[in-house]
Amino acid sequence: MSDNNVLAATPGGFTAQTRQVPEPGPTDLLVQVLGSGLNPIDLKLAEGVSQPTVLGFDAVGQVVAIGPAVTDFAPGERVFYAGTTKRPGSFADYQLVQAALAAKAPASLPLADLAALPLVGLTAWELLFEKMGFTPQPGANAGQRLVVVNGAGGVGSLLTQLAAWSGLEVWATASPANWDWLAAHGVAQPLDYHRPLTQTLAANSAAGVAILYAPEPYLAQAAALVAPFGHVATLVTPRQPLDVTALKAKAASLDFEYMFAKSDFNHQVASQGAILRRLAALAAAGTIQASVTTHYADRSLDNLKAGLQKLAAGHVTGKIVLTGKVHL
Repeated sequence: MSDNNVLAATPGGFTAQTRQVPEPGPTDLLVQVLGSGLNPIDLKLAEGVSQPTVLGFDAVGQVVAIGPAVTDFAPGERVFYAGTTKRPGSFADYQLVQAALAAKAPASLPLADLAALPLVGLTAWELLFEKMGFTPQPGANAGQRLVVVNGAGGVGSLLTQLAAWSGLEVWATASPANWDWLAAHGVAQPLDYHRPLTQTLAANSAAGVAILYAPEPYLAQAAALVAPFGHVATLVTPRQPLDVTALKAKAASLDFEYMFAKSDFNHQVASQGAILRRLAALAAAGTIQASVTTHYADRSLDNLKAGLQKLAAGHVTGKIVLTGKVHL
């Protein structure tokens, strides 16, 4: 087995390094990574590193070895996963991942699509079906409306598709330039993000409001729009205290989604592998699409930096992915 080439975040920026190939623990898969996706958490964690750290929280690859307690996977199988922030990530040729966090990847899907699915798919699924309480079955939530703030981003593009599949009527914000994108991703009614939501929608008209952007400027509007006993959910950390008073009279819930909370606290870890299996089946059937908009067919240091710069610039539609070996 060759050396493990990695692209590591350091206090001075990203750098290419060579490390030893790790040995799998009892419940681990050792995966030869063939593709990685980029996410805002890569930028956030890179800012705080004090020593070389391998990030990357989307992966598709081939299993090359398994731990002695692993029974559901075998060497040679293709898998995909988001992994955990507690271990080295996917910007590497070889990565260890707990088997419970992974799922077998459909052979029919391109590497780039599989690299784009895990983090945004898990986040969207958990927010929609675990936190907001909608039913994850085709058409099960018919007659209910979901409002999505930032519907054209990575998570938004998966969430709107899953919501539409489950029967929700989806209204979502984006720039008018991206309204065709919204329509292609399950949105019934696009909303101009420049205009207040409350100018367009009536009070109490949404079973749920998903805020996939800074919650501060939207929470009051969401509280007005959400129906009694409904859910307002966000995945972005507030930068200041939130006034949730208006939710009390409606007995409405404010839900926070953080995909890594399960692996951080060893809570229902196997549920993420199960969710990925469902996402894989939906993607293989063509029900959802991975929404790759930028694909670098080489996991080089230059391409990683270029992808992260594009992500940092903001207003990215869909997902940015890199495939191939790590090139030093």
